[in-house]
Amino acid sequence: MHRRLIVPGALAASLLLAVPASAAAPTPGAPGIGDPYYPAYGNGGYDVSHYDLRLTYRPATDELEGTATLLARTTQDLSRFDLDFLLDVSEVRVNGAKASFTASGEHELQITPRTPLAEGTDVTVVVRYGGVPSSKSAYGFTSWHRTPDGGVAANEPEAAWWWFPSNDHPLDKATYDVSVSVPEGTQAISNGTLQSRTTQRGWTRFAWRSNRPQATYLATLAVGRFDVTTGTTDSGIPVVNAYSEDLGDHYGAARASVERTGEVADWLAEYFGPYPFGALGGYVPNTTTGYALETQTRPFYSPRQFANGSNVSVVVHELAHQWYGDSVSVAGWKDIWINEGFARYAQWLWSEHEGEGTAQELADHVYASHPADDAFWTVGPGDPGPENQFHTAVYDRGALALQALRNEIGDEAFFTVLKGWPRRHAYGNATVGDFRAYAEEVSGKPLSAFFDTWLYEPSKPAAPAARAASLARTAKPAPRPESWKKIAATNTVHAHDAHHGR
Repeated sequence: MHRRLIVPGALAASLLLAVPASAAAPTPGAPGIGDPYYPAYGNGGYDVSHYDLRLTYRPATDELEGTATLLARTTQDLSRFDLDFLLDVSEVRVNGAKASFTASGEHELQITPRTPLAEGTDVTVVVRYGGVPSSKSAYGFTSWHRTPDGGVAANEPEAAWWWFPSNDHPLDKATYDVSVSVPEGTQAISNGTLQSRTTQRGWTRFAWRSNRPQATYLATLAVGRFDVTTGTTDSGIPVVNAYSEDLGDHYGAARASVERTGEVADWLAEYFGPYPFGALGGYVPNTTTGYALETQTRPFYSPRQFANGSNVSVVVHELAHQWYGDSVSVAGWKDIWINEGFARYAQWLWSEHEGEGTAQELADHVYASHPADDAFWTVGPGDPGPENQFHTAVYDRGALALQALRNEIGDEAFFTVLKGWPRRHAYGNATVGDFRAYAEEVSGKPLSAFFDTWLYEPSKPAAPAARAASLARTAKPAPRPESWKKIAATNTVHAHDAHHGR
């Protein structure tokens, strides 16, 4: 999916200046976790283990109010710390005592506890808040989607600020309980498993639980009037899908695609190993945006994904992320290839499965479609830069690199890597360098030069020796596989959102 954001240079530079730690006295936690792509994202000084969110939402006015309880552990002696948040805060308590707080920067809630917090101690932070999410923006954009019958929180690399206070970076994953009260007749959709649904005095409360570590940008909330379907995969995973009642002409194609979620997840498990979570599904709200997003266990799809009919390929992409991106998350946003290259390659494998073009045919088409002077080759998927984080090259050149790796180390080692990697780093974080080391470990081959060529060099790699003759014979693109149109349509959506915002 996806939209890129560049933090203004001056702000980024100022946030990179860390205050030297002092052994003599507690110090403030850093206002950023240290990601060079987004220096203001996340925070230093603590690690969250669980978010408990108890919310009330009024669709007619887009008013959200709630109480967030964060269970965390300090990683330094803290005099104060930040949360990433935009709504209006009325009270903060730290370990039961009222704490002072103030807004800081574009999206920071700065909290000063009554007494400093010692390193290595458990901390409970309670934040009471409210506001109208659609009225809030940071850096000139909003990640809250207002719909005719409610609202949706779904975006990358940030969405949490508009609905709950958090340590908003994939390095700090946590479990979640999300309880939302909405007017009777309206549904609240979130990640994980529905624990309970109770109606009282015209309001219905939905309680969702995500019991595996989840990055903040993968937490989602959708409120509106949905048709909800339920089922179970062959492997026994419960499936909950939801479709806005007012999708119009897109409704049939959306259901024809997303209802295959269980089938696709079981198929992906053959390549990536057992599905890593205990819940599954997807939802299609009536939003005007164009992207899809791998929100954990329950991907978000915009209606535009299905404007030209069913598109199971996009479902494959977002479900592949459940292994590559959700269970194994980026250590830093520069590692985005670990997410997008693999999800795109899963689409190539699906194309092969459906008899609409093999992975090699798709690789040949991508390779031949971009001449050596195409700017496509100047983007290195291994570290594309924040301005190119969701560039088409991260997806297509990223998948091309995987097909090249498959040819380099052979099918047996390659598919061992695909399945072993999500197991090696399950529920954690990893880098592109970690993947290279793992591929070397499994294959027994030195691959540093290979990865430099395919992931980092700003030029078109030489055609693989085994295919050089056929690729060199013609300047025309290789025959277009049947699946290409749907895969390329996903590219167009991503490129539009990345370059033009929303």
